[in-house]
Amino acid sequence: MKKYLLVFVLAIGSFAATAQEIKWMTFNEAIAAQKKNPKPIFMDVYTDWCGPCKMLDKNTFHDPKIVELVNKNYYAVKFNGEGTDVINYKGTTFKNANHNPNSKGRNSIHDFTTYLQLRGYPSMYIFDAKGDVKSPIVGYYTAEQLLPML
Repeated sequence: MKKYLLVFVLAIGSFAATAQEIKWMTFNEAIAAQKKNPKPIFMDVYTDWCGPCKMLDKNTFHDPKIVELVNKNYYAVKFNGEGTDVINYKGTTFKNANHNPNSKGRNSIHDFTTYLQLRGYPSMYIFDAKGDVKSPIVGYYTAEQLLPML
């Protein structure tokens, strides 16, 4: 009996370990990949302190239908709107020169966030296969609500 229980536990554990996830990359990686194989970019703009951003990540971005759709049709990017990534986009370099690494809450806004005219967190952007940005999807959405928008 113990042997069967052990096999069951191992099988469940291996299934959980192979659960699908969105294959996230940096924006610069996505732009480079897009030059080799053109397809749209799906970008999630979040912050570390944003509760709805965490819910979107935990609930929506782990839904199997969303994972499959995003991985199949887009280069997926996670971008911290208050982070320190250096973004090279359309001949311009964007950064966050005023970022405070000791901040425990809100931080300075990244220049790319300003360029995107972000209206709130979380925001999701779709860039077409040429890298041009389209309208944002602002706010928290369940998988069922987000699917038709993608």
